[in-house]
Amino acid sequence: MTKLRLGSIADDKPVRLTVELPAAVHHDLVAYARLLAREGGQSEVVPAKLIPPMLARFMAGDRVFIKEKRLKKVG
Repeated sequence: MTKLRLGSIADDKPVRLTVELPAAVHHDLVAYARLLAREGGQSEVVPAKLIPPMLARFMAGDRVFIKEKRLKKVG
């Protein structure tokens, strides 16, 4: 069993956002969703549902962003 960086996907109130992804990124996102579903014992994970937790995890790990946010220089 692998240890993926994302855990289960929370069902939260969404805000619609349209983005364009390079084909290679989309391909990897679909592959990640399949692996996450298999590891979590789920039948399917919709690839679009991965983007919010991936972005949140990315921003939560950015020390400069966290510092600036704490100082209210952003957001």
